Parts: sequence; C-alpha cells; structure tokens
Amino acid sequence: MTFSRRDILKGVLAALPVAKTNLFANPFAKPDSKYGGVQIGIIISPYSFPDIPVPADEVLKTLLQVGINAIEMQDLRAELYAGAPSQPRGGYSGSARAAAGSGQNLSPQERQERQEARQKAAAELKQWRLSAPMSKYESLRKLYNDAGVEMYAFRLANITPAVSDEEFDYFFRSARALGANQITVELPEDTGLTKRFGEFAEKYQTRVGFHNHTHVNYHSWDTALSQSPFNGVNFDVGHYLVATGESPIPFIREHHDRITSLHLKDRKLPSNGGRNMPWGQGDTPLKEILQLIKAEGYKFPAAIELEYRIPEGSTTPQEIAKCLKFCKDALA
Repeated sequence: MTFSRRDILKGVLAALPVAKTNLFANPFAKPDSKYGGVQIGIIISPYSFPDIPVPADEVLKTLLQVGINAIEMQDLRAELYAGAPSQPRGGYSGSARAAAGSGQNLSPQERQERQEARQKAAAELKQWRLSAPMSKYESLRKLYNDAGVEMYAFRLANITPAVSDEEFDYFFRSARALGANQITVELPEDTGLTKRFGEFAEKYQTRVGFHNHTHVNYHSWDTALSQSPFNGVNFDVGHYLVATGESPIPFIREHHDRITSLHLKDRKLPSNGGRNMPWGQGDTPLKEILQLIKAEGYKFPAAIELEYRIPEGSTTPQEIAKCLKFCKDALA
C-alpha cells in the first residue's frame, strides 16, 4: 500500500498530540531541517520504536510530523516497500536487537533451527534482490521528493564477504534509484570487504561511509580510506566517545573531507557509565560539533539517532522533535 501526500498529511494531523503540538512542524508546509547551512537528517532504527511503522512510505509521516527533510534510509524499510519477502531479520550489526538475538540462551537444537531459518530467509532475500525492479525505488524517491524529503543515504545491514558481486550491483543501483549519494554500512574487520566496497563505489560514483560502534579508535578507518577515494566515514560521535573516551572533534577536523555523514547521540563517557542519555544530559559535545560544522562549512549531513529510553508519557516522535530543537537552537 502506498500513500499520497494528501493521505500522509491527514495521518499526521490525526497523530498530532493534543497538548504538545508546539513541538511539531506545520504539516501543510514542506519540512525544512537545514539550519545555518547544516543539514540535519535522521536514521530511525526499524526495530526499536514500535510507534513508528517500518515500511518506508509509512515512516514518511513521522518525518513530516516533526519537520525533518532528510533521512538515511535503511534497506529493510525500502525493501519492504518494494515487495521483498517479509521475514524476521536479526538486526543491524551492533544493534541492541542483534545482541538480544544472539541465541546465547538457546539449546543446540534451537540454535540449529534458527540458523537454518536464517539461511533460508537469506537465500529468499538474495533471490528477490537479484530481480527487484528499480521502478519501485524510483516511485519511493518520487513520493519522498514530492513531500520535500531527501533520502541522502542507503543503509545496509549484515554485509559479509559471502555477498555476491550481483548483490553489490543491486545495492548501488538501489541507492542511485532512491537518490542517495552514499551507502552506509558497518565498518568490517575484513579489509577485502572494504576494498570491494571501494571498487563498486568507484564504478557507480557513489561514496561509502563505514559506520562505527564502540569497537574503534582514531585509526580504525585508515586502511579503508587508503583503498579508495570513494571510501569514507559514517561517523557516530556518541559511540566514538565511548570507544575512545575522547572528544570526537579532533577526528572530525582531520577527516572532514572523508566524512560522508554523522550520527548524533548523547552518551556518557565510559568513566561515567557510557549510557545513552536525553540530549544535553550526556558528555558528547553535540552543540560544539554542530557549531563546528556550521563554522567550517562542512557539507556532510548530521543524522539524529534516537537511542536513549523514551521517557514515560512521551512518544518517539516527541523525543525526535526535542532532538531536532536541540540542533536548531545550537545552530541559531
């Protein structure tokens, strides 16, 4: 099922909280989350927030509600819209769902059954991908663009060296059909995989941003960046803070020309427990990072990534709106 802009706006109006509409954008105006020349976007976990539907056409309603005009679109969302087989997936590498679904408490037989189910699902998804019509992604791009929203990145999950060249072609063709100027993916330990990404990125003239969780240091991207000028950094400033115990700002200054996009979150330093916090309550220098991007005129987008626990009585869109206001105030 697809939604027209009129349908989406009706849904937004129906969903607006009665007492808290001041947090949200005018649903009849096209969204604009570019402040002081800095593009604020968003990446929303497909797994963690049940009050936001997963399919890409439906999540657009949330973007219009809060007033965000740019998104890092996950493969799962776009593929569900395009007709991929519906199947459980283990979560993005490093995600809470991936950790929870590791199967540590299962019996050997249950682990075997789960592994067989995953292999079957992966084979079905691969078969679908190799024949997926790009017209569905082009129609999704039009739906977003007509609503005033850009899909600047296409996020891939669970990429391993076993992924075929045909699937790599599919990923890059899909990114182009969506209008994305970059693919984002977890930084792999296998340097052969980063080399392959660089080769396909050059073929399609589409950059790749390698994402970090808390397993990195200042030099973790050195090999990938040396392999191709199209290899870059999808830099998570909160995870980097916890991984290194250091400010992300020096890394941003040195590598700004290789950063494809940022993920923004506020985390405590590891010495303070490392927890995700409501913005402004952690140790990540979010305000200073945003002001640096503005002052230096860096062109990469910065994506809100909501990972702290939703407070009782609030909703995911309300917390996203608070994060967006934090960005707007910091860039005023």
